[in-house]
Amino acid sequence: MARDYYGILGVDRGASDNEIKKAYRKLARKYHPDVNDTEEAAEKFSEISIAQEVLLDPEKRRIVDAGGDPMAQGGGAGGYGGGFGGGGFGDIFEAFFGGGGAAQGPRSRVQPGSDALLRTRISLEDAYLGVKKPVTIDTAILCDACEGTGSKTKSKPVTCTNCNGSGHIQQVQRSFLGNVMTTAPCPVCDGTGEVIPDPCAKCGGDGRVAARRDLTVNIPAGIAEGMRIRMAGQGEVGHGGGPAGDLYVEVSIDRHPVFTREGDDLHFSVTVPMVDAALGVDFDVDALDGEPITVTIPQGTQPNAAINVAGQGMPRLRGEGNGNLYAHVDVTVPTELSDKQKDLLEKLREHGGETTGVRREDAHGEGLFGRIRNRFRR
Repeated sequence: MARDYYGILGVDRGASDNEIKKAYRKLARKYHPDVNDTEEAAEKFSEISIAQEVLLDPEKRRIVDAGGDPMAQGGGAGGYGGGFGGGGFGDIFEAFFGGGGAAQGPRSRVQPGSDALLRTRISLEDAYLGVKKPVTIDTAILCDACEGTGSKTKSKPVTCTNCNGSGHIQQVQRSFLGNVMTTAPCPVCDGTGEVIPDPCAKCGGDGRVAARRDLTVNIPAGIAEGMRIRMAGQGEVGHGGGPAGDLYVEVSIDRHPVFTREGDDLHFSVTVPMVDAALGVDFDVDALDGEPITVTIPQGTQPNAAINVAGQGMPRLRGEGNGNLYAHVDVTVPTELSDKQKDLLEKLREHGGETTGVRREDAHGEGLFGRIRNRFRR
């Protein structure tokens, strides 16, 4: 049966953390090994230490309040200690014969629920602005008919008569070593030492039922691909109506037709006519929030230049401000010219003072092949 951790410390079920600590300190002064070296005091000190640990842990305390015992999960240690990697002699019998070498205590009927994982897709605009995203999840929830007790009349579990509350049964098996005593979980109570005398018709005594739920996830501005949002207590309700696990929502972000994201920075390509690159030009681009951003192409901008617009990138999720926006310039040269355009360009060439020639690499230059390699990396 579940231990009364509140009774061990002598506090009410609604006791605060400070009241629990105060009760523990009062008892510790009486039973601490430094002031009381009796065997009974040592056992009592261990008992109140465990009680304080359980009641100060919110998750373990919820299990206690639901009627379970978080310290009973997995049972106690075997009858032999030390050696063989710390597992004890009982682990050898378990490996060979499927049971422990010594009896274990019953596990708690009330178990904490498992975490759940859900994936959702959003646009880059949603990642930029933040969004409340509706999602649907299929999971186990508390049975509303029995309120998680598993009992039709909400009565408490009774001791299993098949194992007499121990949660396990022992059997004698013949082997090459002779008769071997093996231990296995009780099939009637599933190792809990308790049974529901009048199981709930809706949940079959499990305290939970499968259901589909609609939730809303608050996705913060600046979230990146693959990040997960934790929604505490929105996972699966545990066996016996135990506390629910957490729900994790993993976010995927759709590709954008204009912008590419790298960390907190945004990149996009812009086609600039040769004349605009030479003379300089301003143009507007619609940001992810729909507002126009003016980008200035300076006079004499060269092909493949990256124009930095500071502070116009993605919001920083764990910091202040935004990343940067980079406009990658693709300078275009006209392939067909009118006679007037040719005349103007001829005049520009006459007054430009520039000539075509072979470029010489200096000792510190990256070289032709380096420039080619870098170009293809973009």
